[in-house]
Formats: sequence, structure tokens, C-alpha cells
Amino acid sequence: MPLPQPDDLTSLVLRTDFGDDGSWDAVRAALDATDESSHATYVSELRFAGVEVRALVDEESAADEDARIGDVFLADATTMSEPDHPLLAVDLSEEPGRTFRVPARWFPDVSANLTLANMDFAEFADAVDGSGTFRGFDED
Repeated sequence: MPLPQPDDLTSLVLRTDFGDDGSWDAVRAALDATDESSHATYVSELRFAGVEVRALVDEESAADEDARIGDVFLADATTMSEPDHPLLAVDLSEEPGRTFRVPARWFPDVSANLTLANMDFAEFADAVDGSGTFRGFDED
């Protein structure tokens, strides 16, 4: 079954942790509060509970070429439990399975640049800190 398609010019934020609905609400509120524009298409379907990155990569590579998406952001247990709600960004096309964390504060920048193809996934992934988290570029 292919991944859901994000709304036009937004990134897919896929809920994978279903332990606390209040945390999911807080994640969405944090992402929506960072910018006036909508940058996320939220998907909360139990079929994605605990899904592994490899399974998403495999599912996406099996999809029709026209239905494929380049990347996805996972709201997993780490996202739900940490105060800055760091989503797990997953590359599904160039280097399938490559990941990095992106806190809610930086999500609009990453989402917009990936959606518009202004930047590649690797440019953000190569700019992570020691914890594997993107916290902006040096000039930000």
C-alpha cells in the first residue's frame, strides 16, 4: 500500500507513535506555530504504528513512479517525548533510508526547501550536529 500523498507544497508528517494523543496534538501545534503557512500534511493511521524506516523505503520503492514521494517526516516516540519535538526526516529517493532529526522550530525551512527542490535532502543531513539533529546552518 503506497504512502499517502501530501497536500500540494507540504511535507508528509507520519505519526508512528500512538501512546499519547495529547503528545500528537502538541507536536502538530508546535509545527503549526512555527510559520503562518501550512508545511505539513498530517497522517495518523494505525497501520503506521511503530513502522520501521526500511519498511517505508521498501513500500515507496514498490509504488508507481508517479505516486512516489521523496521524503517523509516521522513523529515517533522521540518526537512525542522531547520538548522540541524533533521529527525523524527520512530520505525515500536519493539515499533511501538516510535520516536526520529536525526540531519543530526548523521544520518549515527544511520542508519548504525540500518541497520546492531548492535544496536536497543531503544538504540538510550533512549539516547535522553531533546528535544527528539539524539545527540550522551556521549563518542562521
